[in-house]
Amino acid sequence: MVQISRGKFENIQACANEQGIIAAVAMDQRSSLKKSIEKLAEGRGTPEVIAAFKRKVAQILTRYASAILLDPEYGLSALRERAQGSGALISYEESGYDPNVAGRLPSLLPHWSARRLVEVGTNVVKVLLYYNPADQGQINDTKQAFIERVGDECRALDIPFFLEPLVYDNVYQEQSLDFARLKPVYVRQTIEEFSKPRYGIDMLKVEVPVNVAYLSGSRAYKGGDIAYDQHAAIEHFQAAAQASTLPFIYLSGGVDDVVFRETLEFAAEANVPFSGVLCGRATWKGAVPVYVQGGEAALEEWLLDQGVKNVQALNKTLSACARPWYTIYGGLDAIEIVG
Repeated sequence: MVQISRGKFENIQACANEQGIIAAVAMDQRSSLKKSIEKLAEGRGTPEVIAAFKRKVAQILTRYASAILLDPEYGLSALRERAQGSGALISYEESGYDPNVAGRLPSLLPHWSARRLVEVGTNVVKVLLYYNPADQGQINDTKQAFIERVGDECRALDIPFFLEPLVYDNVYQEQSLDFARLKPVYVRQTIEEFSKPRYGIDMLKVEVPVNVAYLSGSRAYKGGDIAYDQHAAIEHFQAAAQASTLPFIYLSGGVDDVVFRETLEFAAEANVPFSGVLCGRATWKGAVPVYVQGGEAALEEWLLDQGVKNVQALNKTLSACARPWYTIYGGLDAIEIVG
């Protein structure tokens, strides 16, 4: 039997659908969303414009999602607009990192605590962490202690803690062929590290372990260099999954929705027991230019049409490919709820 505290269990369930799968929309983008808006219309990326975009996404897409991930800087009004029965996850970290300081060190929002996130209605505390397993010991030790503190904070409040580790390298750019070859090992090692009980993490929100743009035969592959064939990619998916002792879900990483769904199907082909997704830009990024050019009315029209279609198509893929979050523990009967 695996023991899980009542608060953590009930709040994870609140973010899952009836099948125990996390089918959630990610809408906690801040600096990246601002840049996307500013690229189309300089000066338009104001807090009010960003908050209005998040509200509309929450109003419409949570009708078809098990939960939504938001941020406390622009997303609190959207939190209140989500559909009844849709769970809430809130980001605790500051967006981005200081490029002038080595190691992409994390920081928490200074005016927030896990307690305050619970008070505004979150079911889950989420933290994004940039992580390079090959980085200097002092840098990674600092990051590990950082995550331990958040984990202890969440334990004390009996609230689930989801970690989103994003791997990087100090030499190679993330979209390069060289990094594509490193990525499977980095993802596996990162999952292995943060599966340790000392961190108090309840679920990992992870990258797929390959860059599908370099995967021969994938929709994302446009010719040119190949980092892995189908057989090698399956082995990378399996190795990363086997490194986890926690339930894990995939992030979309900004790829197109059709590419993301194909990637999930590939994970299922590899017999990977992933438990859903927190899918952001793959679902709604096409709405940004519509919003900038046509305002809220045009945004609502796009979301009700293409946005809903994207979520429903993703839900169909999840129904066929994902497994309940408690699968890794042996099913609900193998969980003892404590407290």
